[in-house]
Amino acid sequence: MLFAALLTRGTLVRRYKRFLCDVTLDTGELVTAHVANSGAMTGVCDPGIEVWLSHSDKPSRKLAWSWELARIDGGLVGINTSHPNAIVADAVTAGAITELAGYPSVRREVPYGRNSRIDLLLEHPERPICYVEVKNVHLKRGDLACFPDAVTARGTKHLVELSDMVAAGHRAVMLYLVQRQDCSAFTTADDIDPAYAAALRCAVAAGVETLCYTCRLTLDGITLDRPMPLRLNIGAE
Repeated sequence: MLFAALLTRGTLVRRYKRFLCDVTLDTGELVTAHVANSGAMTGVCDPGIEVWLSHSDKPSRKLAWSWELARIDGGLVGINTSHPNAIVADAVTAGAITELAGYPSVRREVPYGRNSRIDLLLEHPERPICYVEVKNVHLKRGDLACFPDAVTARGTKHLVELSDMVAAGHRAVMLYLVQRQDCSAFTTADDIDPAYAAALRCAVAAGVETLCYTCRLTLDGITLDRPMPLRLNIGAE
C-alpha cells in the first residue's frame, strides 16, 4: 500500500475526541487532522512526538489532513486503522501470506454473521470458503505487540462469528497486523479486555486459526513484512 502523495512532517500537540488531533507542521502552521483510530493509542499519541500526515484535496472531506504515522523510539508506527485490510488484501493477492495462498477470489467487506462484514472473503471452487478478520495492532508492552488497547465488544463479537463459520463447515482466520517493527512476538492484553481474551481462547478451541504478521513501514507506504510468533494463553481460565 503506497501513500497517494508525499507525507508532511509535524509535531503532535494533542489528540482529542478520539478522531481529532492538532499538529504543528514543520512550517509552523497549526492544523487539525483526522485520526482514523478509535483505540486508546497508548504510547503512540504523547504530545511532542514526530508525526506524519497525508493531505487530501477532496472538497467532500471535512478535514484535509489525516494522521498516518508516528515515530516512536526511532521507528515508524502506523496509526491509520483503515489501512490494514488493504495491506492484507494486497499481500493475499500477491501470495505473500503462505497460510492464505491459493485462493483466486479475494473480496472485501462482505456481509455475514449478525449484521457484520468480514474483512476478507477468500474463495476457491474446490476449497471451503475462508473468512479472514483483520485487526490492527500498535500497542507495545516490553517487546510484545498486544491487542486490544481498549475494550472491544465489536472484536469479541467478530470472534464468535468466526467460530460460527467454522461450525458451518467453513475456514475462519483471525489475522493480527502489527503496524510497527520493534516487537518480537504477539500476545493478547488480557488485563485490558478479559472478555476478548476469553473469546479468542474459545475461538481457537472451536477451530479458528490465528495468524500475526508485521509491517514494513516507510514514508512511501506500508507493506506486509513477516510472520510474528504468537504467545497466547490458550489454556488460561
